[in-house]
Amino acid sequence: MAEFFTEIQLPQQKHYNNHSIHFPLILSPTFNFSFIDAIKSHKKWLDSRLHSAGAILFRDFPVSTAADFNDVVEAFGYEEFPYVGGAAPRSSVVGRVPEFPSKLFFYCEVEPKTGGETPIVLSHIIYERMKEKHPEFVQELEEHGLMYIRVLGEGDNPASPIGRGWKSTFLTDDKSVAEKRAAKLGMKLEWLEDGVKTIMGPIPAIKYNESRQRKVWFNSMVAAYTGWEDDRNDPVKAVTFGDGRPLPAEVVYDCLKILEEESVAIPWKKGDVLLIDNWAVLHSRRSFDPPRRVLASLCK
Repeated sequence: MAEFFTEIQLPQQKHYNNHSIHFPLILSPTFNFSFIDAIKSHKKWLDSRLHSAGAILFRDFPVSTAADFNDVVEAFGYEEFPYVGGAAPRSSVVGRVPEFPSKLFFYCEVEPKTGGETPIVLSHIIYERMKEKHPEFVQELEEHGLMYIRVLGEGDNPASPIGRGWKSTFLTDDKSVAEKRAAKLGMKLEWLEDGVKTIMGPIPAIKYNESRQRKVWFNSMVAAYTGWEDDRNDPVKAVTFGDGRPLPAEVVYDCLKILEEESVAIPWKKGDVLLIDNWAVLHSRRSFDPPRRVLASLCK
């Protein structure tokens, strides 16, 4: 154990490989020191712990403002990743077009009164459990991938879980620029009278993680099928097999059950920093009683 960091355990954690892997790994400071200097001098060690655990929660470190959080992210030295084309309304976006981030940081600036956790789950565990229980379905996913269909209005709709309008999704009010940016994401656009239909796919639903040499569940199938609902979108039509066939509802809901069984949701505490390896871990967000302010930073 690096001298600056003490590993602590919380009742919400999961344990895998005969308890050799604690998920997530939770680190707190051994004594008073510069957190930023410790990150820089132990970067290799932290990277290797992230690789084995999939996620690290840093708790009780002196991270009290958004600026402190920014210093933490910069100390890790990963390249920043702009957020364009995503579904969830976010307060800060930058103007380049991504594929997907490999690392995610979350920082709890204001802890919620109740709820508001960020559940995390190991994606290879979901793949293994789904393959064991629904081998034919998983084979279909591996062969055909998934297609995601979303209808966006012009402006944002904060009441909707997928409420970004096309202008803020593509960071432009020019349709031809939106089309170019969508194309870079592998997304087709069909313009409607009062918005646009976005068609993403077919894209892989399962990926092979080279560095860990295993297959991972790498998709938003359950989130789309159970949650992409508003006055423009029917979630059942929001995601299909890559060849356009509808998904079997009972399998999707069984996958939701497996995700819930395997997920870890540690209540946020002010100052918490959660670092996730996006290749290893899926995340979501639980509903909450305001106030809640959790900042995110996406890295390549």
